[in-house]
Amino acid sequence: MLSHICLTWVLLVLLTGSTVSEIIVIGEVGQDITVPCRYSVRNRNSITSMCWGRGSCPSSKCSQPIIWTDGWRVTERHSSRYQLKGDLQRGDVSLTIVDAREADSGTYCCRVEIPGWFNDQRTNHKVVVRKARISTASPHTYTSEQTSGSGSTRGSSFTVTSTWPSVSASEAPQTASTPCSGPSDCLDVAANLQNTSVSLPREQHPEHGLYIGIGSCAALLLILILALLLT
Repeated sequence: MLSHICLTWVLLVLLTGSTVSEIIVIGEVGQDITVPCRYSVRNRNSITSMCWGRGSCPSSKCSQPIIWTDGWRVTERHSSRYQLKGDLQRGDVSLTIVDAREADSGTYCCRVEIPGWFNDQRTNHKVVVRKARISTASPHTYTSEQTSGSGSTRGSSFTVTSTWPSVSASEAPQTASTPCSGPSDCLDVAANLQNTSVSLPREQHPEHGLYIGIGSCAALLLILILALLLT
């Protein structure tokens, strides 16, 4: 009976092994992703070897190993993109994936080999590498506008209306019907306007008519007086 219990316990240990935990790590393409993993270092004698592998942790060693360390330095590396940048002698065996790619997504096993039967520390890490976010917002366009004092928006062109004295058709200067095409054309038009003489009708003076009427009345009155004296 006792032997049966011992055999059952050994089979359970062999099948289950040490406790395995799982951690999820999320990163973006092109970035360096650090997958954490540590173990306790009490003294120099507790520094031990470990490995990183792709896939879940097996019952022993690492399946598809990508990097190994003897506890003091890296002894084997599958690619230079896999690095251990932590302090190995203090138990920091975190894995850094340089320039992460979508193909790096998956499960990683951190296995620390602790002396003794079934004492290894095993941790499964699920790494998710996503595409970098790209902004799809359209670029902003800034448009400057000229506004009047009242706040209404107007265009950059405007029209000025001027009133000139009425002149005869023969004296009126000939001007182009279209706006000035350049500064020189505008200067020519201004010079022509300045040189053109505008004739205005002469104002009539009503005082002359008044003087003539008074003189006629005085002459008639004088004639009447002379006629009465003669008669």
